[in-house]
Amino acid sequence: MIIFNKVTKKFGDGTVVLKQISFSIEKGEFVFLIGPSGAGKTLISRLLLKEVSPTRGRIFVDKEEITKIKPSRIAELRRKIGVAFQDFKLFFDRTVAENVALSLQILPKKEEEIKKRVAEILTLVGLEEKKDFFPVQLSGGELQRVSIARALAPAPRILFADEPTGNLDPETGREVISLLKKINQEGTTLIVATHNKEIVDSFSQRVIRLEKGRIRKDEKEGKYK
Repeated sequence: MIIFNKVTKKFGDGTVVLKQISFSIEKGEFVFLIGPSGAGKTLISRLLLKEVSPTRGRIFVDKEEITKIKPSRIAELRRKIGVAFQDFKLFFDRTVAENVALSLQILPKKEEEIKKRVAEILTLVGLEEKKDFFPVQLSGGELQRVSIARALAPAPRILFADEPTGNLDPETGREVISLLKKINQEGTTLIVATHNKEIVDSFSQRVIRLEKGRIRKDEKEGKYK
């Protein structure tokens, strides 16, 4: 589903964030992408979305080399990849249902289709009874669920969750990861970027560890050392 082949990213000021990293993620996998702040976890999501391009190397998504994709097809690529953010990026003047509907309205979809899909997704994340609530009325865990629901609404093949437990207490964080695991079991390829050691060690999933712009090869995958 995803291949990074010797990818390097150097910015205009000379900063090199990624240094010839290579990895692959199979269709339907659940992978933790771990490492300290500044290691390049969020940059990987931006590369996948073609928000930035690598300085060197090749990136493939769903068997297509996106480093060569035409600008006119970037929107099509981005429909394959949903992103849930640590800071939620919700509109606080819109209800839960309206926030989730936004990602469908820009496609665009018919109103009946949107209502049906929003109801399905809110049921999946356990927020069907709070569809008319505003973000200010929700807990941190509920806000993260709305962010996940919005990312899932267009039915992407890949979901990138960027520090989804960063602002949550440990118990709520585990609940969010359990939800993501459920989503993965339904067929969505899942990447969870985190530096939360406890969360990683609580779930037996494959780990890709970034350290100083490179992928660290640990002897035992699945543990955050």
